[in-house]
Amino acid sequence: MTTYLIKGVSVLGGPATDLVIRDGVVAQMGNDLSAVDAREIDAGGLVALPGLVDLHTHLREPGREDAETVETGSRAAAMGGYTAVCAMANTSPVADTAGVVEQVWRLGREAGLVDVQPVGAVTVGLEGTQLAELGAMADSAAQVRIFSDDGHCVSDPRLMRRALEYVKAFDGVVAQHAEEPRLTVGAQMHEGEVAAGLGMTGWPAVAEESIIARDVLLAEHVGARLHVCHVSTAGSVEILRWAKRRGVRVTAEVTPHHLLLTDERATSYDPVFKVNPPLRTASDVAALRTALIEGVVDIIATDHAPHTLEDKECEWAYARPGMVGLETALSIVVDVALDTLGWDGIAERMSRTPARIAGLTDHGLDIGVGVPANITLVDPAARWRVEPADLASRSRNTPYAGLTLPARVVATFLRGEPTVLDGKAVK
Repeated sequence: MTTYLIKGVSVLGGPATDLVIRDGVVAQMGNDLSAVDAREIDAGGLVALPGLVDLHTHLREPGREDAETVETGSRAAAMGGYTAVCAMANTSPVADTAGVVEQVWRLGREAGLVDVQPVGAVTVGLEGTQLAELGAMADSAAQVRIFSDDGHCVSDPRLMRRALEYVKAFDGVVAQHAEEPRLTVGAQMHEGEVAAGLGMTGWPAVAEESIIARDVLLAEHVGARLHVCHVSTAGSVEILRWAKRRGVRVTAEVTPHHLLLTDERATSYDPVFKVNPPLRTASDVAALRTALIEGVVDIIATDHAPHTLEDKECEWAYARPGMVGLETALSIVVDVALDTLGWDGIAERMSRTPARIAGLTDHGLDIGVGVPANITLVDPAARWRVEPADLASRSRNTPYAGLTLPARVVATFLRGEPTVLDGKAVK
């Protein structure tokens, strides 16, 4: 294993220091360090963050390898500064058994680019009628701790209660896709003035908010952990604020695209902007940014959702919802929140807290001597243009094509081994 001497790096925006990475850990930290036979990296002007952790990634394998594989998605994650991702269960077959989650886990280990932690389905086949093998998945080699029917809501309150009770036994968490399905039949975008003007069926905010309200009450009643996926409305923020004041064990995530884009993008009729939950209004975006700063919304998660050209380059009504986001997430967050959060706040919301929620004990740790060297080096002064053809993901459905974004990942280390160096994938 190669030893690395990182010279003059700013840890979380602090004073410049040197790091020696040896045998998978930070071996030394200080000024004017040297190391025999080390590969030296000039990191002057760069910022070091604990490796990013994504709680919400779609890797598509098994079943939709034409859109993404565990390997290509892992490479995209590494290019975005991630060292661990949680792979959602809506694959084919669905990750609702120990066998499937172990397959995804092993594929991640074989790729060796990020730690891939499978998310298990809550219900068999994501059908919302029967609990999946939660205990077997938790006891498997993958040691699943997050369960979600993402893409579908666990809409049956009795089943949701049973899931919360079940995962409490091993300190698991149910991650809910909050969408009352009877309120979103035929929905194409956010229900509001823009949808009315375009003549599209709307996805009302109350469809999300009503499920969150129900589930925080269920989580409080059971005393279990609830995580709310991709929060998108100002009303959801208020419900979460109320629940946290009551001491409910609830966490929540927001995506970069819900922090930046609004439903006005639908006026282009470009299906790249079709996503679930949909892009909302400017006032929702403002409320989400405030909630992220206040900690009402705990983390940023990408909801990286790769799709083939056939599934996106078609009429809006027939397009699949979703956007790729692993390679652009950090830049978007720097753009909208660095001034208020600072680098430490970004690390808290993109590394430490998601690692804690997922139970990934080797990740989200402050950079220091003896700590696993899961580290991301970022050039805060860099600006780069998003070119879909240059993305490491197998899919190209980015809503940021042609935009120039701030900050670029220069290097990513997974347990001391580089997965990205000089802004390029190592393997």
